[in-house]
Amino acid sequence: MKNLILIFFVIYIGPASLAQKKEVLLIGTMHTVPKIVKNSYKTLLKKVLDYKPEAIYVESPRAQDSISWQYLKDGWSKAYKEFYFLSDSLRHNFSFRKEKLNRLLKKSFKNLTASQLDTLIYSFGYLRDYANYKFYRYIKKHGSKGTKKPSRHEDGDLTAKLALQLNIKRLQSMDDQQTNKKYHLAWKKCAQEGKENGDNKINQKINKKQYNRGIIPALFGRLGWYVNKRKSLTRLHKLAAFTYVKNKTKSCTLGEKYWNKRNQRMAKNIGSQIKANRAKKNIVIVGATHIIGLEKSLKKDFPEIKVTLLED
Repeated sequence: MKNLILIFFVIYIGPASLAQKKEVLLIGTMHTVPKIVKNSYKTLLKKVLDYKPEAIYVESPRAQDSISWQYLKDGWSKAYKEFYFLSDSLRHNFSFRKEKLNRLLKKSFKNLTASQLDTLIYSFGYLRDYANYKFYRYIKKHGSKGTKKPSRHEDGDLTAKLALQLNIKRLQSMDDQQTNKKYHLAWKKCAQEGKENGDNKINQKINKKQYNRGIIPALFGRLGWYVNKRKSLTRLHKLAAFTYVKNKTKSCTLGEKYWNKRNQRMAKNIGSQIKANRAKKNIVIVGATHIIGLEKSLKKDFPEIKVTLLED
């Protein structure tokens, strides 16, 4: 009888105990770092390699986000502008075949020929998938092992090398820039008002503290670790969301609203894809100013996903 109860108990709890909760590690980046600290992404790469993510989410607009692309085609980024019009051209002139793309994605990076890499590049351009278009251009230029020379940017020094070493063939985009124009207008006006009401002095004080505390870690190649400390991330969030201001002007309040809404939409892009995809262990590589907002929104809207930061 005891044996029967034990067998029933094992069968009953087995599937639940085997079910692994999906998780995501949020990594804050510095985007482009100065030449003097050009190797800043090395220690971050080592850490995320140890984590062994199965999917990589990057700060790039999603192909189907027509509102963001409507802004970006004439927006702040020259690279996005050029890519949008290239993508438009490819949609009229390139013969896209989904089955061919999927077949090439099954090949190992080292076995892809120059012609096959071109097909992948054009295919992702056709799909308006900027992250993977850029990733396969990196491979064509630097080979399947990447380059030893630092690019000083997360795309080359962290994302591409991580994907190549872990054999991740396709990056996941999660950015949202639908209200970015409004955010930057509010930011500019908030800064102008800050000159008169004294809030810019608070901004400068926080910036100085952030910079000074990063000097020693940066000299020892640990700038990325410093930036990802919770206190550092909180300071960066305050600066981007204007929560440091004493004078809650209309512009500063609007800036905070647009910043929070952008992070909420980015979190939705991340969480919905994690739920839909098979990968259990996921990583998000994004500008450090977004981390606190993303953590808050992901924990609120996707409680079934375990969210961790580098310092946790």
